[in-house]
Amino acid sequence: MHGEYKVPGGKLVVVDLEAEDGVLRHVRVAGDFFLEPDEAFDALSHALEGAPADTDAAGLAARIDAALPEGSVLYGLTSEGVGVAMRRALAHATDWTDYDWQLIHEAPQSPALLMALDEVLTEEVAAGRRPPTLRVWEWESPAVVIGSFQSLRNEVDREGTERHGVQVVRRISGGGAMFCEPGNAITYSLSVPDSLVQGLSFADSYAYLDDWVLEALGDMGIKAWYQPLNDIATDAGKVAGAAQKRVAGGQGAVLHHVTMSYDIDADKMVEVLRIGREKLSDKGTRSAKKRVDPLRRQTGLPREAVIERMLDSFRTRYGLTEGKVTDEEMARARELARTKFSAPEWTARVP
Repeated sequence: MHGEYKVPGGKLVVVDLEAEDGVLRHVRVAGDFFLEPDEAFDALSHALEGAPADTDAAGLAARIDAALPEGSVLYGLTSEGVGVAMRRALAHATDWTDYDWQLIHEAPQSPALLMALDEVLTEEVAAGRRPPTLRVWEWESPAVVIGSFQSLRNEVDREGTERHGVQVVRRISGGGAMFCEPGNAITYSLSVPDSLVQGLSFADSYAYLDDWVLEALGDMGIKAWYQPLNDIATDAGKVAGAAQKRVAGGQGAVLHHVTMSYDIDADKMVEVLRIGREKLSDKGTRSAKKRVDPLRRQTGLPREAVIERMLDSFRTRYGLTEGKVTDEEMARARELARTKFSAPEWTARVP
């Protein structure tokens, strides 16, 4: 069995092993990480030899921590990362480079249609009728997008949205509300087979699917990191938030979508969103306006250039072929946009 895991913000961990009679055998750990002293390298593999094959990633990490020589220094590597790579090997997980990735980047679309396309395309990936897909959104009009389980009245100031002509839509994933305007937001979706995140916990899958973006931002001179559970942050503040939805059927699939703040009208944001004091205190700030620091200021680049650099980074690492939404997919999405994502029953499913 073979498993790989790139530690978020770190290096690649590779493991090869066998499972015999319910225990791990012939374990070999390798990678492009740094580790001192040299004896610590052998300790990694020896610590895992003979472990029960159903040990979770945390249990495997604990075995490593107990076996490492005192004073060991791990750079670009964590014991948890080795545990995750082990679980991915045992789950027969796939890797980014195992797929032919397709890019969809089309003309601006309505907020309801953007929500519907997420559902349709991810269902198509789950059914095996569509390759793993990276879709970049273009917003036709401003919107507040609330999470699947949020209360409409608690999250949205309806007077503010009506005054500013902002549509309210509910997405199929959980997480918090976001305010998006054409030209100010960079939003993208990854619709991926479930096998890509096999062996990862729910939290680890966020870090794993966000890692390419951290590297893309790094290519633009921005030091960014994953901030559990679903934020991407820099020294200047939060720049993005992610959300996920698991889709059953066929081989299964995961929808992972991210909204990045290229620019933001902070005054308008606080007029359309109800951002409570509890949430602000949790983020360590007094003002909602200070929670987000736009990429326009941090990069000095036009929005289109930021998107193109992100796509170039993905293309270089994993490959990316231009694609489009099929006529059948679009027909289904338009119907869903009309009957579900524009329907008051869905938008106010949690009043």
